[in-house]
Amino acid sequence: MELLEWFDMQRQLDHYIESQHGLENKSLLKQRTLALLVELSELANETRCFKFWSKKSPASKAIILEEFVDGVHFILSLGLALGYDKKILSIQTEEQKQADLTYLFLETYACIQRFSESMSFDDYETLFQQYFLLGRSLGFSLEEVQKAYKEKNEVNYERQQTGY
Repeated sequence: MELLEWFDMQRQLDHYIESQHGLENKSLLKQRTLALLVELSELANETRCFKFWSKKSPASKAIILEEFVDGVHFILSLGLALGYDKKILSIQTEEQKQADLTYLFLETYACIQRFSESMSFDDYETLFQQYFLLGRSLGFSLEEVQKAYKEKNEVNYERQQTGY
């Protein structure tokens, strides 16, 4: 699956949701940005990487992957809203030194903030790459993310059809 296919799947889902809720031709950039921040927070919560006071283990890899993919949906949705799906965008796949997860989460929050202020392609690409660096640090291969994205995309349609 190529990145263009991800954008196409997200475009179809966004169109479906917007038409079901009467949101065609409305700017949802702020809502999508806040949704991304919420999803990132839910992801951090499931990893428990910041919970120095707790001995409880992180959630299962499957749950953490599902939370990660929720963020991918909103990153793609933001890119579509700004026409960035038509630009060349890459996911860096080379291995980098694994950084502290708490640091990576804070960096990702900072990238979202910079992007929300500028809405520039450069800041979008940086956010995109930072998010996938976080995913690699969580132990996810690109293939795992692709498979989980497709599965969650189907779940999102089902949720819309059942009044979620």
